[in-house]
Amino acid sequence: QVQLVESGGGLVQPGGSLRLSCTASRIIFGSNAYAMGWYRQAPGKERELVATITSFGSTNYTDSVKGRFTISRDNAKNTVYLQMNSLKPEDTAVYFCNLRVPILRRDYWGQGTQVTVSS
Repeated sequence: QVQLVESGGGLVQPGGSLRLSCTASRIIFGSNAYAMGWYRQAPGKERELVATITSFGSTNYTDSVKGRFTISRDNAKNTVYLQMNSLKPEDTAVYFCNLRVPILRRDYWGQGTQVTVSS
């Protein structure tokens, strides 16, 4: 069973920055076999895609975070990062790490980490 451990969430002021990390363990397949990403869910809203990154570095972002957030991964550490700059109150949400294994048609999720942007 793949396990995802997240860290880096917290309380920041508008305009501040946070860096989220998510490390996958209990992985028996190579890093070229899965994509990773970040999703978020705010109170009263559905879970939405924030950013994804493939094993070879192709990225995708939701429009609201383009130019502010950067997703990256370190395959040697089985870790994905989300650098969040110029944070806005509307970024407040629980952020979930995701690992997708296409050949198995499976998604694995972290427990979620709270990000709160408030003055």
